[in-house]
Amino acid sequence: MSEVFIGIDTQNKRFILTGNTEELLSSRRIKRYIKDYLRSDCSNPNEIYIYYDKSTQEAVLGKLRKMLSKFNITEKASKSVKQTLQDFFNAEENFEKFSKKAYSIRNNNCDANEFKNFIESLEEHLPCRRLYELQILSAYHLAFSQNACNFSVPGAGKTSIVYGAYTYLKSLPDYNNKYVDRLLIIGPLSSFGPWENEFNECFGYKPNVKRLSGNITAKEKTEYLTSIDTCDITLISYQGVSNIVDELAFFLRRNKVMVVLDEAHRIKNTDGGVIAQSILEISKYCRSRVVLTGTPAPNGYEDLYNIFKFIWPDKNIIQFHLYHLKSMSDNPNDSRIKTLIDNISPFFIRIKKKDLGIPNPINHPPLVVQMGDTQRKIYEFVEKKYMDYFIGECNLNMGFKSHLIKARLIRLMQVATNPALLKKPLDRYFELEGITNSTFIDDSEIIQKIISYNELEIPNKFIEVGNIIEGIISKGEKVIVWTTFVQNIKNLSNYLASKNIKSKYLYGEVPVDKDENDNSLETRESIIREFHKHDSNFKVIIANPFAVAESISLHKVCHNAIYLERTFNAAHFIQSKDRIHRYGLKPNDVINYYYVLSENSIDETIHERLDFKVSRMNDIIEQNPIPLFNNVLNSEYGDDDIKVLIKNYVDRNK
Repeated sequence: MSEVFIGIDTQNKRFILTGNTEELLSSRRIKRYIKDYLRSDCSNPNEIYIYYDKSTQEAVLGKLRKMLSKFNITEKASKSVKQTLQDFFNAEENFEKFSKKAYSIRNNNCDANEFKNFIESLEEHLPCRRLYELQILSAYHLAFSQNACNFSVPGAGKTSIVYGAYTYLKSLPDYNNKYVDRLLIIGPLSSFGPWENEFNECFGYKPNVKRLSGNITAKEKTEYLTSIDTCDITLISYQGVSNIVDELAFFLRRNKVMVVLDEAHRIKNTDGGVIAQSILEISKYCRSRVVLTGTPAPNGYEDLYNIFKFIWPDKNIIQFHLYHLKSMSDNPNDSRIKTLIDNISPFFIRIKKKDLGIPNPINHPPLVVQMGDTQRKIYEFVEKKYMDYFIGECNLNMGFKSHLIKARLIRLMQVATNPALLKKPLDRYFELEGITNSTFIDDSEIIQKIISYNELEIPNKFIEVGNIIEGIISKGEKVIVWTTFVQNIKNLSNYLASKNIKSKYLYGEVPVDKDENDNSLETRESIIREFHKHDSNFKVIIANPFAVAESISLHKVCHNAIYLERTFNAAHFIQSKDRIHRYGLKPNDVINYYYVLSENSIDETIHERLDFKVSRMNDIIEQNPIPLFNNVLNSEYGDDDIKVLIKNYVDRNK
């Protein structure tokens, strides 16, 4: 049996293997393990060097000892290594106890005195906001663990939960290991305003805040992050992190910072993406780490990998490799899934929709409108041409994944609402999907009708939406209209203006942020801020779910949503509904959803498919600790969607 002596060189941060090392390296399996898995230096056969850094010392030593045991090699250790080993075992034991307590807290088994002290601290330091029961538990769990995830549904009040934990940790003595004195929030630009507004509502005054976005130069960012005089709250976008990693690391080392990843599913890329790698690089310098996302695993369990790597960078919380996680995603009955959930359970909390205690919304029966004569002629021509193509592909069992098919589906959606859209290139969102701009129409009579459509008639869906809006605003209420296509946003706004109804629109080209010194530029934030005013000069917002389905809350002033058109994407649909159906609604608030469909069109199939998908997704969201969706549920172009479209078309034309 081989015998290996483990030494340690603290100056060069490396473990040194001596003894029967030549015999050790003579085994191809052992040599490959040492070189590839432990990333060792085997150039000197008499001394093998295995390097570590401050955050990985214990983990590397643990892997080394596990390797020696696996290959039946006797180990001997120096006194310093024995102390390192003992420290490692003590740390592991303490972390196990810590994890068990975190797990108990998330399950509402709290120490009565500690929990009482926490609540009293919130009453003192969070004067303007009273958290509901599950928010208090979530904030307490976060304050105890310091590093945790909140996977609650949109509208559960995750921002208030973070502020509750933050103000408690900030109230601790500065010598306490849990004390924090700064917040760094990394999120989409659209989240900046809500974070600032929520602070004001929680604490009763405006925060001392710095946005590292807009027209701030790289030099200004560096000067701010290296200054001794930084703000209580610093906001930065995910895209902005990668260019200032070193400066952020300096800022985090100098201060006691709670770092929050808002909409954290944006770091799910495990293939070396710049954003994810930059976030993981700074994680080791955070005093406290918080992950917020309602969709922790949109594509599969592998999406959890970076999240928990960020939360505990020096701990192997998940305990599975990426290929294991991908395998579990493909097999929902995999027995390892339970182990995975058990491993991560101490460090995440999830509030479901049913826990919010908010009134159920009213989904009004769809309003089915007849197309105008010109629109009907155009639609039937386009539909027949495209459906014959779809049916041919279906008969050939080719599947429906080509960009050609996707583009034709989108064009069919467009003509069901407003044939004038066929004159235009596809919106930039679809261009980024790689979808061609061709209209696939070669009939001169139909082309002429499309070109002159705006002069021939007003889309009947516009007229119906206008009638609904008139009824809503006549009662002094406000409304948001959701539409997929940017040109429809503009055309509908013009139509409403002709009826003396003023509206504002939100879509990708409307800037989110602005230069701090420029008050003239209209942004999404300024529009939403004005919309919230009791005496706002407009009561209608027309929005695109691709651009604003995340991070905005309208429920305090708007209880009505109209859908001019939708795609097959159930995730976008649910997110848009959540903008007005969130925690904070009063028991007697009535939330209304209106759906306007063109008769005998793709609209009716989309409505049917979304009903099915939303029901399935809600079952998954409410029943499973980590919601995992089949990719087709989130797609605009699933095979099943097109098969139902074909069936409905054939049935209608028998």
